[in-house]
Amino acid sequence: MKRLALLGASGHGKVVADAALIAGWQDIVFFDDAWPGLERNGHWPVVGDTAVLLTRIREFDGVLVSIGSCEARWRKQQSLQEAGAAIATVVHPRACVSAYARLGPGSVVMANAVVNVDAIIGDAAIVNTGATVDHDCVLGCGIHIGPGAHLSGNVTVGDCSWVGVGAIARQGTHIGSSVMVGAGAVVVSTVVDGSTVVGCPAKPISRG
Repeated sequence: MKRLALLGASGHGKVVADAALIAGWQDIVFFDDAWPGLERNGHWPVVGDTAVLLTRIREFDGVLVSIGSCEARWRKQQSLQEAGAAIATVVHPRACVSAYARLGPGSVVMANAVVNVDAIIGDAAIVNTGATVDHDCVLGCGIHIGPGAHLSGNVTVGDCSWVGVGAIARQGTHIGSSVMVGAGAVVVSTVVDGSTVVGCPAKPISRG
């Protein structure tokens, strides 16, 4: 029996668990730092917090961080890797991932997403429902490409950046690290590290 531990009993975690079951994982349990106050995440039990998971990582064939926050997800995965966890990758069977693309450990690719030839996806990344990552894109660790977002060819995205629902990036553009691209935004030029951009064309706004 293939056993998967998910760290992060969130709505996103439920989607990851569902995709994992469809992809062939058979026994899935959650860990969350809200435990023991939180005992279930939808259809799945929550059986401990991060400290408990660290004592039990050898019981699981794979461990995956299912936290929505990019920075928190990447930080937690690094801690689990240092502890020797077998970091899993989940690809929904209805996703289309090129045999010539590369997915980092801890990544998830959801239903109807497309990752095209020679794209590189970093560790602990999310390519969410219906998103597309075209040829030769290079995406960093801890990124999230939101549902229905589209990256044209040769787009780069830095670590821990979030491309919002339905956003678009023109071919060859660079999105820096720790960036937030707002829902429906259209990126046509470089987005510098740490900025938030919205609109068409996407322009920076203050996070304050």
